[in-house]
Amino acid sequence: MTNKKTNTFTLIRQENNIAHLMMDVADESMNTLKAEFAEEIAEVLQEIKADTSLKGLVLISGKKDSFVAGADINMIAGCQSAEEATALSRKGQMIFDQIESLTIPVIAAIDGPCLGGGLELAMACHARVCSDSPKTALGLPEVQLGLLPGSGGTQRLPKLVGIQKALDMMLTGKQLRAKQALKAGLVLDVVPNTVLVEVAEKFILSGKVKAGAQSAKTVKLNVVGKILERTPFGRKVLFNQATKTVLSKTKGNYPAPLKIIDCIKTGVEQSQAKGYQLEADNFGQLAMTDVSAQLRQIFFATTDMKKEQGIEGVEAAAVNNVGVLGGGLMGGGIAFVTATKAKFPVRIKDINQKGIHSALKYSFDLLNKKVKRRFMMKSEMQKQLAMITGTTDYSGFKNVDVVIEAVFEDLTLKQNMVADIESHCKETTIFASNTSSLPIGQIAQLAQRPENVIGLHYFSPVDKMPLAEIIAHDKTSDQTISTTVALAKKQGKTPIVVKDKAGFYVNRILAPYMNEAAQLLLAGEPVEKLDKALVKFGFPVGPMQLLDEVGIDIGAKIGPILQAELGDRFSPPEAFNKLIADGRLGRKVKKGFYQYNTKKKVVDETVYPLLSITKQEKLSAEQISLRCVYMMLNEAVRCLDEGIIRNARDGDIGAIFGIGFPPFLGGPFNYIDSLGAAEVVKQMNAFKHECGERFAPCSKLVEMAESNAKFYS
Repeated sequence: MTNKKTNTFTLIRQENNIAHLMMDVADESMNTLKAEFAEEIAEVLQEIKADTSLKGLVLISGKKDSFVAGADINMIAGCQSAEEATALSRKGQMIFDQIESLTIPVIAAIDGPCLGGGLELAMACHARVCSDSPKTALGLPEVQLGLLPGSGGTQRLPKLVGIQKALDMMLTGKQLRAKQALKAGLVLDVVPNTVLVEVAEKFILSGKVKAGAQSAKTVKLNVVGKILERTPFGRKVLFNQATKTVLSKTKGNYPAPLKIIDCIKTGVEQSQAKGYQLEADNFGQLAMTDVSAQLRQIFFATTDMKKEQGIEGVEAAAVNNVGVLGGGLMGGGIAFVTATKAKFPVRIKDINQKGIHSALKYSFDLLNKKVKRRFMMKSEMQKQLAMITGTTDYSGFKNVDVVIEAVFEDLTLKQNMVADIESHCKETTIFASNTSSLPIGQIAQLAQRPENVIGLHYFSPVDKMPLAEIIAHDKTSDQTISTTVALAKKQGKTPIVVKDKAGFYVNRILAPYMNEAAQLLLAGEPVEKLDKALVKFGFPVGPMQLLDEVGIDIGAKIGPILQAELGDRFSPPEAFNKLIADGRLGRKVKKGFYQYNTKKKVVDETVYPLLSITKQEKLSAEQISLRCVYMMLNEAVRCLDEGIIRNARDGDIGAIFGIGFPPFLGGPFNYIDSLGAAEVVKQMNAFKHECGERFAPCSKLVEMAESNAKFYS
C-alpha cells in the first residue's frame, strides 16, 4: 500500500506495518470535524480494510499542540430542521462506528485539545494515549452550547469512565487534563509528546491494545460505585440525584442536561442501539431550540471578538513588565492573571507590607489548590509565584510598560497616582485604572501625558470573571487602546471597548436593576423571595446576595457618582445608609442581608427592623424579575444610543460575562429582539403608570417600537 492523501486525511504506512492516519484541515489553525469529511473518511477506511498486512492504526493530528478541537458548529447553523440535525448526528455515529468496527487495533495519539467531536472520534478508537503538554485537555463541552455529544459520546464515555464520571463531564462541560484522564481511565498512558506516537505503536505491537477490546473493558469502581452503577436500585438513585441537581442549578432554563441524562440512562438500562437513536433524536431537537441558538451566537461573538485588536490597523506596543498599585482583592487578582496567564513579571506596590503579603497570598492560595489537585507541579507553582514581587515604594517600576491601578474609588487619590507614575516610570508607560465608576477623563485631568491614561475595569473575582471593560477618554491614544486590549486578552479576558462616562457600561446597567430590587425590598418583599425570583429568571445569584458579595459599602460609593453624572434615576435608596452605619457591609465582614456563621444560607432577619420594613408579599416572582430586568434593558438601550458601547453584540457579551445576564436569553439586546421592542415599551409604560417616572422607556426604545426595528437583522 502506498501513502494515500485525501484533502484532509493522509494515510502513512510505516515499516513495522502500522499505519498513521493524520488529520490536517487545510487553512485552519485547529482541526475541526466537518460533514463533508464523511466521504473522505469512508474512502480511507476502505483502503485500510483492503490491506490485510496492516497490524494497526495510529490516529494523529497534523497540527502542532492540537488534536481535534471539536465539530464545526457552523454545520448546526446550516440545519433547517430537527430532522436535518438528527441526520447529521446519525452520520457522525455511523462514521465513528466504522472506525470502532475495524478488525485491526486503532489508537488515538492525543496532543493538545481533544474536545467535543474530537473526543468522540478518539473514543471510537480502541485505545487512547496522550501527551503531558499543559495544552492537552479532553472533554465534551457541548452542553455549553445547549447541545449534547451527538456522535456516540453519551454512549461511549460511560463505558470508559463510569456513569458518575461521564455525567459529571457531560453535564458541566468539564475538561480533563492529561493526568486526570489517565486516572479516570480515559487514556492508557501519559507521555512526552516527543515519544507519543512511538508509545502508541508499542501498545499495538505488544498486543496490549486489541480491536474491540474497549467494549469488554470493566471500569474500576469502589464498593459504593458498584452499588450505584451496577444495580437497578443504585442507578435509579444516581439518575434521580443527577436530575435533581440539574434542575436545582438550571431552574429548568436549559433543556440539554436533562436530555443528556436520558441518553445515558437509555443506553445503560435498555440497549446501546436505543441509546444511539435517542442521542441523535435529542441532538436534533436541541439544535433547533432558541437556547442553543443563543448560546451558539455567544460562542461566535466571543470568537470574533478575539480577532479584534482595539483600534483597527493600530498595532499594540510590546509589553514585558506590568505594575499593580494596591494589594487588595482586586490587585491580588490582577497580579495573578497577569503572571499566570499573560506570563508577565508583576511588581505590586502597596502602602504597607501587609497589603503586599495579602496579594502574594492570593496567588499562592489559588496555585496551591492546583498543586493539591495535581493540576500543577509544585516546581511550576514556585516558578509562577516568582513572577510576582512587591514593594512599598516605586523601586522596580522604572521599566514597567503598563501600570494597573486598583485602589479606592477616590478621584484625588487616583489623580495623585497618575502623577506618581509619570514621575517614576517611562514616558511610554500606560496608566490603566481599574475604577468601576469614575470617568477616566477626570482621572487623567491633571496628567502630563493624558494619551497614556486609560480605564481597564475588571470584575470580581478577577481569576474567574471573563470580562474586562476598556475605557478610553477623549485624549487616550489609539496605540494605548490597542495595547490595553492585547494585554487583557493575554490575561484571559474578553475585552469590550466602551465610552468614558460614569459607570461605563456594565455597572451602569446593573445600578438601575439593583436599585429596583432595593425598592421592592423596602416595599416589603422578602430578601429570599427577591433573590429566588431573579435566580429563577436565570441570573447566577439574586440582587441582595450580589450586594452582600460585592460589598454594601462599595455599592454605596458608586451610587452617588452615577447619580451626580447621570441623574436622579440612579439615586440609591437613602435607607441603605443604615446598613453601613450598622457595620453591615456584606460577606467580607460576615454581616449583611444574609448570615455567614451558619452552613446553610439564611437571611439575617434583623435587617428588616433596621430598615423599618414590614414584610408583605404582594408581587409574583415574574413581576419582581420583570421590574428589575426591564430597568436594566432600558439602560442598556440608552448606552447603545449614547455610543457607550460600539454595538449590540458588545452589549450582550458585556452583560452576560460581566453580571451574569442569563446566557440562554442571549443578552439584553437579543432578549429585547425576542420579546419585540413594542412589547417591552408597552410593559414599561404599564410599570411607569404603576410605579413612577423611572420606568419611562428611553427615546431609542420607543422609536424602535414604532418602526418595529430590531438590534440584530
